[in-house]
Amino acid sequence: MEEKVKSRIWIEKDGDVFLGYGRIQLLKKVDETHSISAAAKTLNMSYKKAWRLINSMNELAKTPLIVKNIGGKDGGGTTLTKYGKEVICEFETLNNNCMNYLNSEFKKVDL
Repeated sequence: MEEKVKSRIWIEKDGDVFLGYGRIQLLKKVDETHSISAAAKTLNMSYKKAWRLINSMNELAKTPLIVKNIGGKDGGGTTLTKYGKEVICEFETLNNNCMNYLNSEFKKVDL
């Protein structure tokens, strides 16, 4: 039987969740699809929940993570900002470092 350590991290600002695994997945899907609706469908999430999460992240961020473009001749869509892409990268680095640390510590435990 293989034993593994599992963990999830999230970042809070002023007691509110700013980033976590699910929110990062949502941002990545928005970046792929350029659509909150399409990202939500891919993640089996309602549009309302996806919009609420994105709005919350944007309010807590120092600058917006996404920019929503309203229709027009080129159509609408949602774009991940440069800062949004940086946040994804930084969170994933933090998460990977955390898992590497936990795995190295877990190897020292005799269960």
